[in-house]
Amino acid sequence: MAGAAIRGRLVAGLLLLALGPSPALAVSSAPSSDLPDISAIRAQIYGGDHEKAIAALLELTQTVQHAELYNLLGYSHRSLGRHEEAGKYYREALFLDPSHRGALEYQGELFITTGNLDGARTNLRYLQLLCGEKGCAEEEQLRKALAEAEP
Repeated sequence: MAGAAIRGRLVAGLLLLALGPSPALAVSSAPSSDLPDISAIRAQIYGGDHEKAIAALLELTQTVQHAELYNLLGYSHRSLGRHEEAGKYYREALFLDPSHRGALEYQGELFITTGNLDGARTNLRYLQLLCGEKGCAEEEQLRKALAEAEP
């Protein structure tokens, strides 16, 4: 258990060094560990109504600073082909929580989409460190996407 905690702190530190501060979005309040019920927003996203989801998420970020909100903003923008916006929100998610596996995976998929395979490989390495020997779904999904993208 102690090894996993140390590994998590090491990965978080490495990510902070690699990503640097995120001036793109100034966080107006302290990060929150409490994520409100966003099941309705998730339903909008999974139903393909990304514009409504983005509006709801942006409204929520006025009072709640949580990595998952920014991760979903990134996902929605990426789904709409807005790669620059998606990247900005993934960086913010990882600024708030450097070990957010979903943001690492989705940012890696954005890297693949934009031709930055090295960036995707870096995210895969971070996921390997975070997930350990057992692995995790995010690591497997990014590994698969990267394998399909590589020549």
